[in-house]
Amino acid sequence: MNVHDGHRERMRRRFLENDLNGFAGHEALELLLYYAIPRGDVNPLAHALMDRFGSLSGVLSAPAELLTQVEGVGERTAMLLRLVPQIARKARLAELEQELALNTRERVGDYLLELFSQERNEAVYQLCLDGKGKLLACRRLGEGSASAVNLDIRKIVQNAIAFCASSVILAHNHPSGVALPSQEDHAATLRVKAALEAVDVRLEDHVVVADHDFISFSQSGFLP
Repeated sequence: MNVHDGHRERMRRRFLENDLNGFAGHEALELLLYYAIPRGDVNPLAHALMDRFGSLSGVLSAPAELLTQVEGVGERTAMLLRLVPQIARKARLAELEQELALNTRERVGDYLLELFSQERNEAVYQLCLDGKGKLLACRRLGEGSASAVNLDIRKIVQNAIAFCASSVILAHNHPSGVALPSQEDHAATLRVKAALEAVDVRLEDHVVVADHDFISFSQSGFLP
């Protein structure tokens, strides 16, 4: 066993005994890198990643194409760094879906903040709910603004019918950080509302997410 193997073993033992309590950000990252880079000293790489992206959160949310620009990060390492937060996000969403009916603005907001937490581009989602607010399905409608002319209203209606939804929540994000909806957002919302009403499905809300905030059309009086 060389010096690096001994260091790795000590790091693993620390984690097994105390989880990540007492670990600095670069040390937690170093431990993760062991599983992509099985030999050698990855401490300098952990520091380089932290310096490049500013924090552990910054590293784990960085796009793969930027990660691979750091010397020592190959495709396998970039995939692991992208995979870990995606698995954690999927687990948190599954818990929210199983334990909570999305029947209050706060619950809807919590779910959507998590849903959009890894979205780097503007995207549109459709939530299909039953009569008690239970989530039946969450469908990503695509990238781009909800106000875009290519918003597939027919697909929204098809999803609602396919999942026997009583109501639908439309949601999109503003990566700019400003949650205030535009006039185009309002117009698109009314088009969706009319299309869903034609098949006896209620548009419960349209939510705009930005950073750690969200605006509900229904709560703000934008949805008649």
